[in-house]
Amino acid sequence: MSIIILITIILCTLVFSYTNGFHDSANAIATVVSTKVLSPRAAVIYGAALNFLGAFFGTQVARTIGVDIVSGAEISQTVILCALLSAIIWNIITWFYGLPSSSSHALIGGLVGAAIAHASINVVNFHGITYKVIIPMIMSPTLGIIIAFIFMSALLRIFYKLTAKKASKYFGKLQLVSSGLMAFSHGANDTQKSMGIITIALVNFYALKTFNVPLWVTIICALGMGFGTMAGGWKIIKTMSQKVIKLKPMDGFSAETSAAGILLLASHFGIPVSTTHVISGSIIGAGSTKRFSAVNWGVFGNIVFAWILTIPACMLLSGGLYWLIERIC
Repeated sequence: MSIIILITIILCTLVFSYTNGFHDSANAIATVVSTKVLSPRAAVIYGAALNFLGAFFGTQVARTIGVDIVSGAEISQTVILCALLSAIIWNIITWFYGLPSSSSHALIGGLVGAAIAHASINVVNFHGITYKVIIPMIMSPTLGIIIAFIFMSALLRIFYKLTAKKASKYFGKLQLVSSGLMAFSHGANDTQKSMGIITIALVNFYALKTFNVPLWVTIICALGMGFGTMAGGWKIIKTMSQKVIKLKPMDGFSAETSAAGILLLASHFGIPVSTTHVISGSIIGAGSTKRFSAVNWGVFGNIVFAWILTIPACMLLSGGLYWLIERIC
């Protein structure tokens, strides 16, 4: 029976990775689509390829998911399965309504909720959650706004003599680099969350003695993310690229470069930040250099509401799923 659950967890993780890819494809390519540097189809193929490569950047974030959120020794395979199911359901709901919520926080909330339902609140590592989830959740979009605002302001000062036509031409080409870097950094941070879930399931199953991510786990999670990105979450791309603020190539270059730098730094230190939060903040920061009224604060408010709701909603959802499965089985 346990081997069946393990296989189910691996399959569900790949489904989660796929939904993460199409749900978060907007994070990597919304700006390059918005500024018309690439067509939507070309952008998702480009993003998918670099998402795949980013998965091989490291395993620090995977270790955080597998070790620093809940006590792996005190959870069951059912807990892991319920965490995945709640995150998948949340991704689909928010995709349906076009809300760019965090797949990362959906998974973390699901893991915490099911773990509490299985054992007690004592299995939760509050130190790890505080310093690697809650504080980064607040700081990452704030840093995105500040860094992108400063970077964009510097670009405007340096290139103030460029005509709008020339600026669009030059930064349109540069945006191919920045959007690629954004896609790579998205893969580096987000794919590791799926890697961490499969690895903790393997440790729980005693297939691994210690928490070390096998190469085959990295490959299948990278493929899941890549194919999901190619599917493209067009509703969310529309929200990010059109409804929040209208971007030009220079804005897009500034937002993507700022966000990618934050994400790669977070991945290096094993912090599972939300790429959605970071790129949203960076888009706001770059766009608001012109005027704050350029930002559609109503749409941005809906996005923030989804951010706040994600972790508690997925905790309740996964806890309910765990209770239901235990009663049925």
